[in-house]
Amino acid sequence: MSLYRILTLNIHKGFSAGNRKFTLERIRSCLRDTEANAVFLQEVVGDNTKKRKRVAGWPDGNQMEYLADSVWQHFAYGKNAIYQHGHHGNAILSEIPFSASRNIDLSCYSFSRRGVLHGHTQEGVHLLCVHLGLFEKERQRQVSQLIDYVESTIPADEALILAGDFNDWRSKAHARIETRLGLMETGMALRGSLAKTFPAFMPAFAMDRIYQRGFEVVASRVLSGKPWTQLSDHCALLAELRRR
Repeated sequence: MSLYRILTLNIHKGFSAGNRKFTLERIRSCLRDTEANAVFLQEVVGDNTKKRKRVAGWPDGNQMEYLADSVWQHFAYGKNAIYQHGHHGNAILSEIPFSASRNIDLSCYSFSRRGVLHGHTQEGVHLLCVHLGLFEKERQRQVSQLIDYVESTIPADEALILAGDFNDWRSKAHARIETRLGLMETGMALRGSLAKTFPAFMPAFAMDRIYQRGFEVVASRVLSGKPWTQLSDHCALLAELRRR
């Protein structure tokens, strides 16, 4: 495949901003409409026994498989936060089969479990889905771990897509990621700026990003306006990449 449509979204465990509405069914419909080849998701619930009993429309299985359904037949899940009644983490849905996948723990604190999910496709593209912490010192340590992992695990000449919720509202991690790993963020490539995706109802901060190497950036845009602003507390980010 030469043209990749990449989408990233923090789904907020399937709830709209402020947890006002359970929106997982609408999220699934909207994701399908984008015709993305690979979808990078954060805050995906693997299991929650409390919500299954109390929330109307809660899926019988996990949220990842519910969202993937018959559209994305290949998927991977990285369990990060584990609690008495369940767990949640990152997920990648893909049209392209994986040759391998693994989850790397980036947690700095017991109360803030974070990670990066690494899927390697049969076409030789590395897909990394990340969700970084809320605190600056925490994020800096996590970015260092992420850089060390990529440098030690993935050859510098292999195609890579790194996407997710970076919580990097001051953009302090951005330069380190681009410089050390040789990556280009899709908004920066086309417009010279990072796209604002948070909060969904009035985006003011560039939290969500799609970095890449080994591709030409064809398009990159925030999916804002209805219904996207009603699905989560984040807007989705969509990019088109052409394999070099």
